[in-house]
Amino acid sequence: MLGNGWVDPSIGIGGGYTWLGDARFGTANGIAGVKFWMSESLAVNFQSTYKHSFEDYGAKHFQHSVGVLFKFGGKDTDSDGVYDHEDACPETAGLAQFNGCPDTDLDGVEDREDTCPNTPGLAEFAGCPDTDADGVADPQDACPTVAGLASMNGCPDADGDGVTDADDACADQAGDKANKGCPWPDSDNDGVLDKDDECPAVVGTVANKGCPEIPQLTIEIMKDLNDMSKTILFDIGESTVHSDSYDTLQKMKDIMSMYSDASFVITGYTDNTGSDTKNQTLSEERAMAVKTYLESLGLTAGRLSTEGASTSNPAASNNTRAGRKQNRRVEISSKE
Repeated sequence: MLGNGWVDPSIGIGGGYTWLGDARFGTANGIAGVKFWMSESLAVNFQSTYKHSFEDYGAKHFQHSVGVLFKFGGKDTDSDGVYDHEDACPETAGLAQFNGCPDTDLDGVEDREDTCPNTPGLAEFAGCPDTDADGVADPQDACPTVAGLASMNGCPDADGDGVTDADDACADQAGDKANKGCPWPDSDNDGVLDKDDECPAVVGTVANKGCPEIPQLTIEIMKDLNDMSKTILFDIGESTVHSDSYDTLQKMKDIMSMYSDASFVITGYTDNTGSDTKNQTLSEERAMAVKTYLESLGLTAGRLSTEGASTSNPAASNNTRAGRKQNRRVEISSKE
């Protein structure tokens, strides 16, 4: 065919033999024609033939004709009943409803458009099945035989905590992804989850990260501690803590333990007996002796520091025996 497929010209040569009455003669023929196709199988044919006689008595003449052509049948390469010119898949046997293309799994979705061509499926899932009918096609369904959620790739999440049942250690109780789908415990029931509770076994407050609130050391409490420390007295030239100071030291330790954020400085003093060098050393040893005893009672190491002040800042006059006794002491202050 030519152009748009509807005009079909042709030319030809050949020979013939003519009977015209009693005359008989051979001819050489030249043929020209054109077909106008009205459809795939119907055309109007115009044809002219020139006939040249080889005998003197023969008539040289043109013969013209107009006719209608009908075309029957056609080529069907894959033998599927759909002619090749109408077959979208001419080399693969198929179905007429799909223009000659196959639907291997007979699910109504032709193979060219079927993501699962060998497994019957649904048109809405491009020919793939949804075995558990959860709206997620099997190829995309991580749990194809158990109905689930699209947001969970087709797997179930019974407690709605965002963890699939297969990975959820507490599938019937909403929990945290970070805890395998289980809720975090609160062992001391103080409203602070153990994972955030710095004191999980002790009732505390939210504001203090699950630990008990620590009282603030006041000036009044510090004065009481210092007054008690002044009663811890030493013999002349000695740094040994006497047993009659044990009760006082226990009370001091108990008070200090209540204020766990506070640190303290223990300062040792002497009377004016002896040299400055000896008194400096002695004052340091007295402060250290008290520190050691308090720590032996369980006060956290590192919360106490010591220093020696020798004869400075006497509590009483060194001119009397009673005054010198009061000066052989320690004092305590809070460390900034």
